[in-house]
Amino acid sequence: MAPMVRLHKATMPMLSLFVFFTSMWYLGGVSMAVESTKFNKVFFDDVEPIKVEDPLAVVLGAMDKGEPLVYTYGDAVKMAGHSCPAISGTYKMTQLALKRLYPDKTPVRGEIKVKFRGGVEDKVNGPISQVVSLITGAAPESGFGGLGGGRYNRKNLLTFDETAAPPADCICSVVFERMDTGKKIEITYSNYMLGGNPKMGELMPKAVGGKATNAEQKEFGELWHERIKTILFNPPEGMFVIKELN
Repeated sequence: MAPMVRLHKATMPMLSLFVFFTSMWYLGGVSMAVESTKFNKVFFDDVEPIKVEDPLAVVLGAMDKGEPLVYTYGDAVKMAGHSCPAISGTYKMTQLALKRLYPDKTPVRGEIKVKFRGGVEDKVNGPISQVVSLITGAAPESGFGGLGGGRYNRKNLLTFDETAAPPADCICSVVFERMDTGKKIEITYSNYMLGGNPKMGELMPKAVGGKATNAEQKEFGELWHERIKTILFNPPEGMFVIKELN
């Protein structure tokens, strides 16, 4: 018969906790901590989120009916891998467009057509179109083709009109259309009116070239994001111009 092992009193509380948490783990009572992105700009959390409904998410069981998908500016930053005037302006532009198209209800993701003026290579159309696609569900030819004969299709809902050049001084000009009502608007985003701290010109080559000190890198990031705060919280007149098309 194997000899009995005697446990010291000091080990008993630790053993009890181990048994408790092990039991809870197997019973599903303890969930693993989920890591989240740690942005160093606190104001990201203050940017108004964009809420949309996505019927496909309900049909395939990811969400209950009536629950919105909530997109934050942080989601746009994660998609792009950076925060800049183009990404922030596109987030704000999409938010304003959806508010105009859906004044009395939650926008429906996957039921919105988007057309950029100019080709995919024009200006920054290609990169910023991905932000619009993330939020609206509208996708280019690589998008989801739908279920059972094309229902919930997202493919080719996002297009580029190479025959219609955007204004020369804008970042982009985009037509948004509700597929259920046919309502269309065009929104043009420009940021030529944004000022900038002169010191950015001195710090940017160092920051981009990897030669900035930690202090210089931090200062550059703060100056860079002053403009982004303006775009997201207090856009000047003329930055976003919306035109009803029907």
